[in-house]
Amino acid sequence: MLATALKKAGYSVDTAADGTVAVEKIRAQPYHLVITDLQLPTLSGLEILKIQKEIDPTIPVLIMTAFGTIEEAVEAMKQGAFDFLPKPVDMSHLFLLVNRALEQRRLLIENILLKEEAQRAYGIPKIIGESPAILTVSHNIQRVAPTDATVLLTGESGTGKEVFSRAIHQLSSRRDKPFVTVNCAAIPHGLIENELFGHEKGSYTGALTRKIGKFELADQGTIFLDEIGELHMSVQAKVLRVIEEQRFERIGGLETIQVNTRMVAATNRDLQDLVAKREFREDLFFRLSVFPIHIPPLRERMSDIRPLAQYFVDKFARELHRQGLHLSPEAARAMEAYSWPGNVRELQNTIERGVILSDGNQIRPEDLNFAFEQRKETSDFAHLFDLSGSLAEVSARAAQAAEKLKIRQALELSSWNKTQTAQMLGVSYKTLLNKVRDYGLE
Repeated sequence: MLATALKKAGYSVDTAADGTVAVEKIRAQPYHLVITDLQLPTLSGLEILKIQKEIDPTIPVLIMTAFGTIEEAVEAMKQGAFDFLPKPVDMSHLFLLVNRALEQRRLLIENILLKEEAQRAYGIPKIIGESPAILTVSHNIQRVAPTDATVLLTGESGTGKEVFSRAIHQLSSRRDKPFVTVNCAAIPHGLIENELFGHEKGSYTGALTRKIGKFELADQGTIFLDEIGELHMSVQAKVLRVIEEQRFERIGGLETIQVNTRMVAATNRDLQDLVAKREFREDLFFRLSVFPIHIPPLRERMSDIRPLAQYFVDKFARELHRQGLHLSPEAARAMEAYSWPGNVRELQNTIERGVILSDGNQIRPEDLNFAFEQRKETSDFAHLFDLSGSLAEVSARAAQAAEKLKIRQALELSSWNKTQTAQMLGVSYKTLLNKVRDYGLE
């Protein structure tokens, strides 16, 4: 029945009576899409899925079953299934998924995240990079975007987690619906619940009107919770309920609000470590980690520095009417020798400064500043502390000097945001405040 319906719709279709025959055909020739039942003679649908992904991970797999459970659906999605269909199959729904799956594969093959035309046609943020690490991230995003799975983006500050979250939204069927961003670290603890869920008029002193929360504003679309590791435990419970039940109540309200919101979360902290410290709910961590994607730091994908740098040079040159501007070979080599603790964000800021400071049509190393400052700090380091006394005393003073330099650098990279600085340095907020005071960096 399915083969007949798909052939009438114009598709070329092959069929197999059991799992073994299916795998033989899959190995014999490439297909654009595989539709399989979960329960099959000889091999299960999940086994076929695994084999297909080993042969060619770009080919989407739709799994059908009359005995489906939520657990089986989750397992299929975790293993890379495009979607999970209960039987009897609604043919209009099937055709919709077939079209969507084939379109996803086409986009994947064309690597649309790395193409300028995709940015224009789909409004997708441009992802620059040629390294295996960034290609893997791009492919994973294209796989998960058409689903409604919750995505957790991890990585250091400045790696571009919000850019990737927008790409997920634009590649999904929700692309024409709202994309709502919430920076959990930027909103005080006492206000974050109000910001996410809203409140009713008169729910507390000063609540003169009803406020609609971000989850409600993101209904039918995507909500991006940046720095979710900063959420207080009390708010985490309500976020977990929204993920599981897609409903909540406004502060002071009795009415249950039902939403259909896809969640993408991001953090630069180790959530598993926070769970161990009882600072993050374990159940929320597992719900967020349905499809984790790690964004590697720039120092782990050095081959991307030049294309990223040239992209930013072109961008700022256009904005500042400096057509024809380019990086000198010396500047490019200096950039590749730098560790980029601030990642892509630091690179962007460095290039913008270089475009402004440069003369002529070349950006030189001295226009970038970072290399000059790095050399100056290294050469002047011995003058930052007293060399008299024992080796232990000198070592202690050197450690303090290095610590002060590192804290100052981190403060400058985060625009003196102490919360972000503490996270970058891997220390508590209180420890950072004490050291800032001790070193006179306030």
